Amino acid sequence: MGYKDKEHVSFHVRSYDDFSLMSRMRRNANQKAIRGVLLTCLLLTFLYFLRDRLFQPDLEFNFVPIPIRPELYPVSSPIPLPKGATKIPKIQHDPVVETLREKGVRERRRKEVRDAFLHAWNGYKKEAWAKDELKPINGGYKTPFCGWAASLVDALDTLWIMELYDEFESALVELKKVDFTYKEDCTINLFETTIRHLGGMLAAWDLTKGKYPILIEKSVELAEVLYTAFDTPNRMPTPHYTWSATDPERHDHLPSRSIVLAVLGSLSVEFTRLAQITGNVKYFDAIQRVMDELEKWQDKTGLPGMWPAMVDSSGINQTIALASPYAGMDEMYTLGALADSTYEYLPKQWLMLGGKSTSYRTMYEKFIKVAKEELFFRPMNMRDEDILISGTVNRIDGKPTRLTPELQHLACFTGGMVAIAGKIFNKPEEVRIGSKLADGCVWAYKSTITGIMPETFTVIPCKNRMKCPWDQEAWMAAIAPDADAEEPTIRRFAKDGKLIPGMVAIQDGRYLLRPEAIESVFIMHRISADPYWANAGWDMFKSVVAHTKTDLAHSAIDNVMDALPQKVDEMESFWLAETLKYFYLLYSEPNVVSLDEYVLNTEAHPLRRPR
Repeated sequence: MGYKDKEHVSFHVRSYDDFSLMSRMRRNANQKAIRGVLLTCLLLTFLYFLRDRLFQPDLEFNFVPIPIRPELYPVSSPIPLPKGATKIPKIQHDPVVETLREKGVRERRRKEVRDAFLHAWNGYKKEAWAKDELKPINGGYKTPFCGWAASLVDALDTLWIMELYDEFESALVELKKVDFTYKEDCTINLFETTIRHLGGMLAAWDLTKGKYPILIEKSVELAEVLYTAFDTPNRMPTPHYTWSATDPERHDHLPSRSIVLAVLGSLSVEFTRLAQITGNVKYFDAIQRVMDELEKWQDKTGLPGMWPAMVDSSGINQTIALASPYAGMDEMYTLGALADSTYEYLPKQWLMLGGKSTSYRTMYEKFIKVAKEELFFRPMNMRDEDILISGTVNRIDGKPTRLTPELQHLACFTGGMVAIAGKIFNKPEEVRIGSKLADGCVWAYKSTITGIMPETFTVIPCKNRMKCPWDQEAWMAAIAPDADAEEPTIRRFAKDGKLIPGMVAIQDGRYLLRPEAIESVFIMHRISADPYWANAGWDMFKSVVAHTKTDLAHSAIDNVMDALPQKVDEMESFWLAETLKYFYLLYSEPNVVSLDEYVLNTEAHPLRRPR
């Protein structure tokens, strides 16, 4: 019998007491192990929630401020804010491995964009520090936004993204000095202040993961002033109002009989994000009531599925608070000026609500169906490039639509919007449509003598989207629709207008440092990883900087159809907040402001999506 066998026999001859003692010892050991596992689970759970509180931007302050003024029309039952997120398809392409040469080119481009930003930023610091806008030619400043340091606040997240951390913290010192509540007879532009100031501070808060409390403190301070715009009999906001901290009778808060559609429908992303961060549902309630009215009206407009560019929002005790101020008359439907960001915010708000609100997807799908049928068209061009443009239609209720085949720079965001919606709603064909729309704006840039597209111009729409060969006679006839015009006269028209083949007329030749075209180029690059978009963007950047650079910063120009356009003494804050940011992101790694983590508002401010 071996050693193990002896041990086995000795175990069986132990006394009952010994056996009971061992059983109790085993039970105690098991209980200690169970308690240890439970304590470990509790500790991990505590650390998980502590991590959320310390390192995540979605901090719930449950901050319910005392209203600046007692509301005249308070809400009794706020609309609840959806929580969490559903699984949403990816937007961005998987990262592509770069060669050393490709990485070097990309990083040199990114540095050149950053240098351009610093040139403009330093000019702003020198001549207009903490003011709204720099005058980039003569120096000095403008104050179109109550003197609330618009350029500084608008550029906060750009500073952080470009890793200009010292400049960022210097800007925060000035932000602390801005008192959004104390103004005397200041006219507030609700839309512009929301997208520039509120959006800018919230984005900086999200990007810095809540490191700087001043950002959310100032966001709430401003939001309380903006929230008063919704204190109307039907809760539809007033678009412009006089704010006075010294005169409590200066309310001026009434719904408008003629409000721009983009103003009415482009407040949702910012107020929703503020509600998510603070836990104060009233901000979401304010904008959701507006969007509910737009949804109720969408199928009943003069062009069902879309809304007219101008809206009467004064309906009180009506089934629908909204109507057309020009009912029965000629109405305009467009994705350009007056309407643009209302449509842009439909898929973006769906993302901001984590896919938990089906109404935003439904509204988008109704509108895009109409846009594809009525607004999107292929323009005739010499190379027969397969591109699309989003035009403008007019309609009298009950009659056919009439297309104006124009391209507005403001409408160049459309390609990016359609492509993102195609990804998140799993519609590959719409991603391709978005690409063609973005390429239509690239075509407009590369077709002019300056390499910059004009603010607005018209073209010839193709009768066949599949094939559209160049027709010289059709182009000349469109330039001079007068049947009696002879060829020399037409040629003179083309020469005087500096028209390139395909362009019929230049309604507005200016370039105002706008970002919409590079926005769509950036989005298409993130979606496809196709180097075509990075190269197209670089051509755009070089042309823009070459024609707009001044000793102080960069300026608007008067006519992109001139070889040497005149500079205009204007530099809106979106040059720092949007245009240069999109150029910089185009040449950054794809994880820098990932479209799968952030929603960029219409002023290019990245707001973190719910998880």
